[in-house]
Amino acid sequence: MAQLDGKVAIITGGANGIGLETTKAFLKEGAKVVFTDVNAEAGQKVQDDLNDKNALFIQQDVSSEDDWEKVVKETIDRFGTIDILFNNAGIYIIGKIPDITVETWNKLMKINVLGVFLGLKHVLPVMAEKKHGSVINASSIAGIGGSAGHILYGASKGAIRTMTKDAAIEYAPSNVRVNSIHPGYIKTGMADYASSALGVSEGNLGHFFPLGRLGERSEVANTVVFLASDASSFITGVELPIDGGFLAQ
Repeated sequence: MAQLDGKVAIITGGANGIGLETTKAFLKEGAKVVFTDVNAEAGQKVQDDLNDKNALFIQQDVSSEDDWEKVVKETIDRFGTIDILFNNAGIYIIGKIPDITVETWNKLMKINVLGVFLGLKHVLPVMAEKKHGSVINASSIAGIGGSAGHILYGASKGAIRTMTKDAAIEYAPSNVRVNSIHPGYIKTGMADYASSALGVSEGNLGHFFPLGRLGERSEVANTVVFLASDASSFITGVELPIDGGFLAQ
């Protein structure tokens, strides 16, 4: 029996990177998946490539409350319920404190923090009504430890870390679990951006981590599958690093 048989999931930022890898992993484990992305063209291409009746793409701006209401309604209309939410969508900006504009601050916070809040606001009550559900919020090692150039991104991911714990306590009586994952650099476009912004090669970027390499997308997706499944049924309010030992240093 697959780990997610019969479960219905929403994955934001599902048209590329970790979101796409997790969409594929969820489908493989028997879930019905609504994956969203702001990029309609990329999302539709994934929908066509997957060619799976259990996968549905919906275009979504996660910072829009109207879009969240649409996604929740269409998910329930198509699949009947929501068992899993992976709040994965986010953007990454590295910048020195004096160089960050209020415009840039607000743009990132709208996507990374407001987007997660709106997901919680609109999905948690659906889960609470049936006394079952699992939410996984994508934070980062930057939400736990500090780093030069990361005040904006770190602030957003630190907020997600604490929001996760708050939501976990609030919804524990309804048997709804909320956890956060904290990846280090994973082989995605974000790692490519960091490599360029920091002037460090991908190989040297991997040396930041005791395991001596960047993480694979599948290693994050497999962790999300575990937290989404009943195998983690007594785990809530946890921050789980996926960082090759970085935070153990």
